[in-house]
Amino acid sequence: MKIVKAEFLTGAVSPKQYPKQPLPEVAFIGRSNVGKSSLINSLVNRKKLVKTSATPGKTQMINFFNINDAWMLADLPGYGFARVPDSVKKHWQTLIENYLQERDTLESVVLIVDIRRKPTELDLHMKDWLQQVGLEYVVVATKADKLSQTERQQQMKKIKQAFSDDGQRTVLMYSSKNNNGRKELWSYFQNLQKKEEAEPETD
Repeated sequence: MKIVKAEFLTGAVSPKQYPKQPLPEVAFIGRSNVGKSSLINSLVNRKKLVKTSATPGKTQMINFFNINDAWMLADLPGYGFARVPDSVKKHWQTLIENYLQERDTLESVVLIVDIRRKPTELDLHMKDWLQQVGLEYVVVATKADKLSQTERQQQMKKIKQAFSDDGQRTVLMYSSKNNNGRKELWSYFQNLQKKEEAEPETD
């Protein structure tokens, strides 16, 4: 997908601060320091649209980005970072859960994991929660460039086993360094939108 416009709109800590544009929205979520910001920058072909940091827990609000006046991307706070106060963790959890359950324009969630690691209990808990509330989601395994081809195949097999309960879940491999997986992830979004447009409206 050719990106002609990619801009930061706003950061939100409550629903009243969410953008009002009726664009289809995709949310990105994952464990702290999993490469979420780098993935979004790679996806929209921008180096510094989303600020990256070596410090886990940097994102403390939901950041919204307008892409081509056609899509809205929402960067959610990372979960699982231990070195923040419990009150902050509780705020993040509430913020994330409320957004995911109440955002009408949300079409899909990108659940990001590190291809080098075994999915954590928190990753699997997020998967179960997304399924329980009925949200469409895709699993993306980042940092693929850090493994050999054989290692990538081995890790992807483990990740697919962990997330594909029914064998139907889309699990993609991604490298923000060389953009491998970018085309496949955009294709997933576009196919999802076509599916939504093809479904008949119900009263």
